[in-house]
Parts: sequence; C-alpha cells; structure tokens
Amino acid sequence: MEDAIIVGIVFFSIVSVVKIIADATTRRRLLDKAEADPNALRSLYMHPELANLSSIKWGMVLIGIGLAWMISLWMPRYWHDETVFGLMFLLAGIGMLAYYPIAQRKIKKIEQQERSLPPTR
Repeated sequence: MEDAIIVGIVFFSIVSVVKIIADATTRRRLLDKAEADPNALRSLYMHPELANLSSIKWGMVLIGIGLAWMISLWMPRYWHDETVFGLMFLLAGIGMLAYYPIAQRKIKKIEQQERSLPPTR
C-alpha cells in the first residue's frame, strides 16, 4: 500500500512539472504573438469565474468518490472492493455530468457580459 502511495506522488509530481513547463511555454508564445495581435493577450488570462468552475468540477468529482467510499464503509458486507471502485467511477461520472449544465450556464452568462462591454484596443 505504501509503495502505491509513493508511486502516485511521484507520478503526479512529474505530471505537475510537465504541465507547469507547458503552460509557461504557451504563455511565452502568446506574449510574443501579442505584439502582432492585441486580442491574443486577452486569451492569456482566464476569467476569474471560469477558474471557480474548475474548482466546482473537481469538488463534485471528489464528493462523488468520497460518497462511494463512505457507502462502502457503512455496508461492508454488501460491497466488495471491485464494486466500490465501480461505484467511485460511477459517482465521479455523475458529478461530471451534473457539472456540465452548471458550467454551460455560467459560460453563457460570461459571454453575454463580454458582448455588452465596449471593445478594447
């Protein structure tokens, strides 16, 4: 069990470092391109409400996984390990499906607000 945790930590550390490097490279290229196209710089910074959507998504997924784990603890006779993993994936998927309409409404609201603003140079 401890070996699996160490492998998970190493894997996610490597993925995080690669993501940070890729994001930095993308930002640098966008800044270079911004000299020719002023709208390219605008896409560099995410709208603050969109950052909140990402937190909501992962919160819903983790709640689903935690709920599956709690159910398996409350009824250990009825749930085997394989069933618990299946239930975790099922509830995490339901969390993602529940997130989708919330995100769509929020994105439409942001787009409507941006359309109503005067264009910037």
